[in-house]
Order: sequence, then C-alpha cells, then structure tokens
Amino acid sequence: MHLSSLLLGAIAATAVTAHPGHDIRAEHAERQAILDLIGRSDYGRCADKLKARGVEARAVARREELAKKMMKKRNLEARSIYARGTHHSNATFTLQTPASEIFASTDFCFLSPEVTEGPYYVAGEYIREDITEDQAGVDLALDLQVYDVETCEPVPNVYLEIWHCNSTGVYSGVSANGNGNGDAANLNATFLRGLQQTDADGIAQFETLFPGHYTGRATHIHVMVHVDPTVFPNNTIRSTTASHVGQIYFDQDLITEVEAEPVYNTNTQKLTLNSDDMLLQQGSQVGDPIVNYVYLGSTVSEGLLGWIGFGINTTLSKDVSAAATFYESGGVANSNGGFPGGPGGGAGGPPSGFPSGGFPTGVRPTNASSSAAATAAPACNAKKN
Repeated sequence: MHLSSLLLGAIAATAVTAHPGHDIRAEHAERQAILDLIGRSDYGRCADKLKARGVEARAVARREELAKKMMKKRNLEARSIYARGTHHSNATFTLQTPASEIFASTDFCFLSPEVTEGPYYVAGEYIREDITEDQAGVDLALDLQVYDVETCEPVPNVYLEIWHCNSTGVYSGVSANGNGNGDAANLNATFLRGLQQTDADGIAQFETLFPGHYTGRATHIHVMVHVDPTVFPNNTIRSTTASHVGQIYFDQDLITEVEAEPVYNTNTQKLTLNSDDMLLQQGSQVGDPIVNYVYLGSTVSEGLLGWIGFGINTTLSKDVSAAATFYESGGVANSNGGFPGGPGGGAGGPPSGFPSGGFPTGVRPTNASSSAAATAAPACNAKKN
C-alpha cells in the first residue's frame, strides 16, 4: 500500500465558520502575524543536532517498541506492518524492513501562544496514557516529542495534552447544541482528553482513537504543552497561563479510509478536505503539521501508530481561559471561556440526523480536582527532519 502526496491549494477566499460565533478569517489573520515572526527562525538546524545526540536513534527504537506493543495487544505479531511512514513518500514496508527506515522521519510543528483561545478546551483533565474510555473507532497510538527551538534540546518534564472529537464529531466536556450533544451531562464526560509528562527525550505517548470530523474543519487533534503547571494528587493539571498549543493533521487518503469504517460512516456532517481547510493551509506555509504513521495490521481497522514532534519556545506564555472546567463534582461551563457556540454543524448547528456521539456510560471518576488550565489558539508549522 502506498501513501499519496498531500497537495495543498491556495487559502480559501471565504471564511469558514466551524465554531458558531467564531470567524476563522479573523483567527487566520491573527495566526499569520505569529507565522510571520516564526518564519524568521531556522528550525532545520535542530535536525542534525538531535541526530548527533542520539535522539533520533532512540526515537526509532522507541517507535518500534510501541508498534510491537500495540500489535501484540491486538494479536498482530505475525502480520506485516504497512508503512504509511510519511505522506511525502510512496514507501511500502514490512516487518523485515529496518526500523531505521520506517520510524526515522520526524516532522516538527512550532507551537506558539496566540491571541485567541482554542475552542472547547477543558481544564482539569487527567494525566493518563489511554484516553479512549468507552468510545468506538480506529485505534491510534501516538508518539509525540517536544523540543526547544532555541537550544535544539528535547524538553523533559513538561505536560503534553491532547484532545479531539470522537468518531461522530462530538467533543467531551462541553454542553452546546453546536457540538452535536447539547446535554448538560456531557460536561461530565472526559473521553479523548488527557495529558502525559515528557521523558528525558521530550517524549509523551498516548493511546487514543483516530478523530472524527465536524463541519468546517479538516480532521485534527489539538495539542498543548504545559511548561510549569500545578499537578494535584488525583492526577489532574492546574495552570492559569497559556502554554504552547497547536493542531496536528492527517493524510487525506488515510482520512478517507477511516471515514469508511463503522461509526465514522454514520457521521452526517460534511467532511472538509485538507485542501479546503484555511488553518491547515496556513500551517503548511513553512512546514508540515501532518502526522507520520504506519498500519499495525493489514487494514486500517486494525489500528495505527502515528508520530510527530513539536518545537516550542519555553519563554513564551499568555493568560487565557478554558471553555469549561472539570471539578471533583463534575464539569462546569465557563461563561467567558472558549468561543461562543462550538464545533460541529456550523452556525446552524449539526445537520438533522447527526448522532449524539454519547459520553461514558460507566462510572465517571469522582476525584478530579478543580483546575483552571489555560490555552491559546494554534500556530502550527513544521520543518522536515
């Protein structure tokens, strides 16, 4: 199987309203100011330094072990691993292909605080590797790396957070009709949200699901780096200053395959292509925020392993607010947090027949501490390694 190239067109001339009440054209302009500043930095210089220090070699070994772990978990040890190593190549690999060929590529996104808070970020989430809970979809293991763009050193002991919608386009932790689930009980949901602390090589790993889609945005995962948060004994994070935040994306061919799978194929919202997403187009001007990946089995339904790196400036910070906060007693919407409305369905809400997406039906953890973590809208760029 081969991975086709991603061809990005010009930025759309009209604004897309993915979050009711939020003008993406305005956000696009704000991000451009950041990108103009970022563009003067040289990220290419870090690639050779990371390789010389053995960081790349350790990354290859780590990703290989993660792939084996996930394959064993799914009884896939004897099968070939179909490489979708990078959307810039047409390589096809098997388990006999040297790991250095499959797992060596690492694209880096630059994450920066910005003027606008990200939509539907929920403060007070759990530090955990597996964030799937009871959600259905295609398994996705992520290997994410954080490095300092000033020193070219991996950034250890920071908390990398991810969050994304489920297979039918619904975010947990918020209550809004535009999210496809206006039930107030969704404030108590925590699926597909979590944090991990980076190790000595700046690495954090997650087990999640391939994200679904909602109207107006290409398929994506939100990422944020907490440089110096307060960690509570119950494994939740508290931070009142903005860290570094961005979004990562996926190859269009992969999205097409996943969208044909059960549950994803029940989503009636319009799918936005990568080539039509204004924010992805902008983030690709000087880099590549697309996740590298391999199949864990012979089909996409058997799971994926993806990896990408994030370059951050550890001196940047900003005070912002979250759309909601998850307390010990449950989730509470913040009146001044996030964008009005929310993702999914555009200004008029989700299309008729859109599934609720649901939220965990089991016992919700009751020991979550109050948190007021902060976020900022993404400015994600990358430099090929």
